[in-house]
Amino acid sequence: MNTIYDFTALSNKGKEVNFADYKGKVLLIVNTASKCGFTPQYDGLEALYQKYKDQGLVIIGFPCDQFGHQEPGTDEQIEEFCRLNHGVTFPLMSKIEVNGDGAHPIYQWQKSEAGFAGFNPEHKLTKILDEMFTKADPDYASKPDIKWNFTKFLISREGKVICRFEPTTEPKEMEESIEKELAK
Repeated sequence: MNTIYDFTALSNKGKEVNFADYKGKVLLIVNTASKCGFTPQYDGLEALYQKYKDQGLVIIGFPCDQFGHQEPGTDEQIEEFCRLNHGVTFPLMSKIEVNGDGAHPIYQWQKSEAGFAGFNPEHKLTKILDEMFTKADPDYASKPDIKWNFTKFLISREGKVICRFEPTTEPKEMEESIEKELAK
């Protein structure tokens, strides 16, 4: 599979979404969680969506409960939380896994296209995350697995992974990359 257009996934309403329907759009795909230190990124993601959706940006959230049990709710509860607390209007998918044997095919593909990008050295949580992952696996940085909630993949209008942003990259820090893709 060479592009995002080769995949489908379930929406949070249980309907199959064919990613070929997004041809010609710039996508930002994010694994999300409602009870995480990075959850406030929903606000920044929604701001980007509102600013650029008319130019072709689509942000797609994939809730995931693989990191610290920080997304325990049902698809309906997750949508309500996102809408009420963060004003989220971008599409949310059904809860998935992003790592391991049960990883959704979209995430298997994205990880194969863009490995771990490294944590932002300026972010306040970088040291904590690095110590936690190094303790569990001294070689963690060389592996493409998703490390935590709010890992973001930027997908071109041609359906290719352009880059990966780790959770320590705030949405506003991705704006230049998004604008560059939208201008193509």
